[in-house]
Amino acid sequence: MKSRFVCLLAGLTLAVSSLATQAAEVQVAVAANFTAPMQKIAAEFEKDTGHKALISFGATGKLYAQIKNGAPFQVFLAADDKTPARLEAEGDTVPDSRFTYAIGKLVLWSVKPGYVDDQGKVLKKGQFKHLAIASPKTAPYGAAAVETLTKLGLLDSIQPRFVTGENISQTYQFIVTENAELGFVALSQVMVDGQLTGGSSWIVPADLHQLIRQDAVILAKGQDQPAAQALINYLKSEKAKAIIESYGYGF
Repeated sequence: MKSRFVCLLAGLTLAVSSLATQAAEVQVAVAANFTAPMQKIAAEFEKDTGHKALISFGATGKLYAQIKNGAPFQVFLAADDKTPARLEAEGDTVPDSRFTYAIGKLVLWSVKPGYVDDQGKVLKKGQFKHLAIASPKTAPYGAAAVETLTKLGLLDSIQPRFVTGENISQTYQFIVTENAELGFVALSQVMVDGQLTGGSSWIVPADLHQLIRQDAVILAKGQDQPAAQALINYLKSEKAKAIIESYGYGF
């Protein structure tokens, strides 16, 4: 009996040790617009695979600069497709690992109910002091906002009222704290489970800016790292796609 117990205990210890050996951490750089869904995906990823995603959020342009300066990221989830493609061309990624994980949507939003109409006419009326926007130099959603205002013929008149955020998260905070009456943010920031969370909004028609195709890629430091490949695979799963879609993204 004692012998059987010892064997059982040894087998259990070996199994736990094996699981610990297989589980690993992956360093992930993630565009700020994808903060909420990535937090949820990371929790499910760890639960389902044992791997842990260590996430750093920021503007895509700034994350690119960090990657080029040697940051230890193994996977990159950008807010566009151009930046991962650039890294790919520069030899900083694992070949054939890049794919589109989401199509982003731009929204004009105010924390005040009824302030933004569903056709965006509030922009033409111009009865506001400040409009929040992410830096178009480093944040693709900021570039999409500038493109939208340009196509509407409103950029020159509204630009002096810009309150510019370093990234889309800071832009959202400008609006929440009412340092700006309204602003352009990612739909994912004001939507949960397919429902808008409050305030008032206008989802910007896709023909007013270039498609916000968001690509993910395994970086060179993720080469031969099982957790990096596991995360990329997980992002393609139906479970992850359902989470992504619940925040207003398309595919």
